[in-house]
Amino acid sequence: MDLVTREELARDPLWVARRLLGCELRSSSPEGDVGVRLVEVEAYRGTDDPASHCYRGRTERNSVMFGPAGHLYVYFVYGMHFCINVVCLTDGVPGAVLLRAGEITTGGELARSRKPAARKDSQLASGPARLAGVLGITREHNGLDLTAPGSPVRLYNGSEVAEDDIRSGPRVGVAAAMDLPWRSWVDGSEAVSAYRRGGRRRTRARA
Repeated sequence: MDLVTREELARDPLWVARRLLGCELRSSSPEGDVGVRLVEVEAYRGTDDPASHCYRGRTERNSVMFGPAGHLYVYFVYGMHFCINVVCLTDGVPGAVLLRAGEITTGGELARSRKPAARKDSQLASGPARLAGVLGITREHNGLDLTAPGSPVRLYNGSEVAEDDIRSGPRVGVAAAMDLPWRSWVDGSEAVSAYRRGGRRRTRARA
């Protein structure tokens, strides 16, 4: 498989989100490789998106989101989980796509050892926290270049998803701009996570 290029990712997150469906994200570690076919994603812009980490400007935490495109943005949420994003747009203009769910393509045994509570394989990477968990991605992976052949985490072109098989709807669990249809998923995939509407009680942006 060929790596996705930086040029393909240096576009609007809404376009990139749909482009990422069907792509494979693969993580390498001393334990082995785990790969997932992406089946659910969410687009986040920057200073014009109140649900984005970059809505109030650049900080040490969100600096990776300001580019260049093709890098991994990892953050810790609710004091328990890591979430992973693909940085988009041009250098200096923030944007990213949150990776929400995937189907295991490589390293099934290792993936199951990392998520032993999953009742079936389709649940191993169903949801952003589970996805990061089966790939073994933590804060130390923040900023990695997904387009570099030697990177521990790489993004590959996969099986193209037909437009008729892509669905869109509101993002999950955000506290602002909750009705924007910026979540995209592959229709019929059992790995797609359950939808949960956000609300005022949630105070954290997602990406």
